[in-house]
Order: sequence, then C-alpha cells, then structure tokens
Amino acid sequence: MNTNETNNLCGLKREDFQSVVNGKNTDLFILKNKWGNEVAITNYGGAIVAIMVPDRNGNYANVIQGHDTIQNVVNSEERYLSRLVGRFANRIKEGKFQLNGKQYQLPINNGPNALHGGKEGFNAKVWDALMMNEQTLILNYVSSYGEEGFTGEVKVTVDYTFNDDNELVIEYLATTNKKTIINLTSHGYFSLAGIANPTPTVDDLMCEINADFYLPIDNTSIPTGEIRLVENTPFDFRKPKAVGADINADHEQIKNGNGYDHCYVLNKKEEGELSFAAKVTEPNSGRTMEVYTTEPGMQFYTKNSAKGTIGQHGATFPKRSAVCFEAQHFPDSPNRPYFPSVVLRPGEQYKQKTIYKFGVDK
Repeated sequence: MNTNETNNLCGLKREDFQSVVNGKNTDLFILKNKWGNEVAITNYGGAIVAIMVPDRNGNYANVIQGHDTIQNVVNSEERYLSRLVGRFANRIKEGKFQLNGKQYQLPINNGPNALHGGKEGFNAKVWDALMMNEQTLILNYVSSYGEEGFTGEVKVTVDYTFNDDNELVIEYLATTNKKTIINLTSHGYFSLAGIANPTPTVDDLMCEINADFYLPIDNTSIPTGEIRLVENTPFDFRKPKAVGADINADHEQIKNGNGYDHCYVLNKKEEGELSFAAKVTEPNSGRTMEVYTTEPGMQFYTKNSAKGTIGQHGATFPKRSAVCFEAQHFPDSPNRPYFPSVVLRPGEQYKQKTIYKFGVDK
C-alpha cells in the first residue's frame, strides 16, 4: 500500500496527520486509481483533504478545499470543511423535534437553530479507519446514546472508494438500538479550477442541477415548508448556466441564503434510486464533476460567508471560492411530516450512496 509514501501528487505528508486527538490516533490515507489520480482523507471528521485530478492539458491540481496538517484540520475556522456531517446534516428549527411523543432539544449552534449535528458532531470525531486496499478506505464510528442530545446508540460505517472511472464513491450504513433520527452527508467544498492563493471564485462554473423543485427558506435558513418550482427563478439549473449568473439576483430567496444555500428536491423515478443529481464544468481547466445519489435532496451551497480561511500549501479559500453538493434528506425534516422520513428504527438500516465523478471536457 502506498500510504507510507510521500512521493504523492498532493504533497501531503502522512506524519503531519499522525497524532492523538481525544485519545484516538489520527492518520492520513491516500487512495489511488490506475491513472495515478488521488483522493486523500484523514479519519478526523472523515475530512477529504485532497482530490488530485488533471485538467484538459494533463496538469494536476487539488480540487477540494482542505488543510495540510491534522492540527490545522482540528483547529480550522471552517468546522465542516470537506468533512462528514451527522448525526443530522443541515438545520433543525430551534434544535427541537418530537419523537415517540417526547420533545428533544439539541444544542443551538447556528443563529436560533441546530446545524450539522451539534457543537461536536461527526465532523469533530476521530473515526476508526481501515484501509482495505489502494482504492478503498472504511471509517467506523459509534455515536453514543444522548450524544449532542440525540436518542439511541448509532453505529455508522462510511466507505470511500476511488475507482478507475475517477469516481469517488461514498457509501453510508447506519443502525440504531433505539428509534432516532439521522441525516448524513459529506460536505465537500469543491474548487474545480484548483485551490490557489487566492482560490478563484466559482462564478464562471457552469452548473446543471436535476431538480424541478427547491425548498425556500426563511431568514434563519429554515425551510418554510413550501416546495417551490425552480422555473422562472434564479434557482433554475435544469439547463447548464453559470453559478454567478443569478447569485446576486434581487430575489428574496437569494437574499435569505446570501447566495445559494438551498436544498433541491432531486428528480427521481423512484425513491432511493441512484440517479444523476448535478454536473459542474470549469471552463478554463475543462475539469468536470458529476454527482449521483440515492438521496432525495441535495443542498447546493456557494460558500457565501467565508472569511478567507488559509488552507494547505498556503492556499486561501475566500467567499464563493467553492461549491458544495451535499446529498441528504431535507433540512428540518423531523418537524415536517410530509418531507421524506429521517426516522431510523432498531432492525432497520440507514443506507446512502453518493458518487462524485471527475472528468475533463475537451
């Protein structure tokens, strides 16, 4: 296995990620496919710290935002930067939900609401890691009963595979010993032009999203409960258009999100099918990324509030320098019975498969 080598494309050193955090060992794992392309992941928060893929001229760049030491990952100003998110991705209104007639209160960490699983969610945990082969990493974590206010002990497995089709396949499996809620995602901050100082804006990125509907939000980013057509709005990406075309539109929903920070209702023929969700093309480099998922929703986020974090090798990550395609169930689902259910019961399995496929538009 190549995990010990430092002659990798991403220039990251394994020893810079080897530490002890909260009593558990952290490390760096580099997946490589037959083309020599790489995905680098640390087991702290399941953070993806590098995706090395070529442009149309064969020049390599890292197309995901991350850090180059474990200390910088742990202490990052951006707590969710390209990490796993749980137990509940996205927002729950005022951190409150009811289950079995009992009201639960989660920590408030985003205005008046609960975001991304609490103050110490899955993004801030050291996962048990097993490198199966050069292309597959398996992470495991047991979320204890009552962690961050959630009921049930939940066992989670996340598999990362980087195959020879240049697909980063992320598969999730979770079980519980008591009825609970769950909503998992990977919060990758993708910069297809390649990270740099500064990382370029995503305004010129051509984007397509396979959704006829999206979820409008209030001024605290909680869904209003309405499911609205994208047609004749800045949210219509059914045909490719530049991310920046309508990002500053005089539109209530754009103002509420300070740009795009909305959940799209993905077009599906049947529930749980693995289907096309989105595609982005970076015009200068020709790099492309397609997203496929079994999830009913996808949060499209354009990094609207970044302060300009410093990342690996001196790269800087200013506002609107990345796009996020967070495959997930809908925000605030526990409080909206007509949204797809996020309840997990004993004996059931939570499953998700999401694929990020990289390519080049010649």
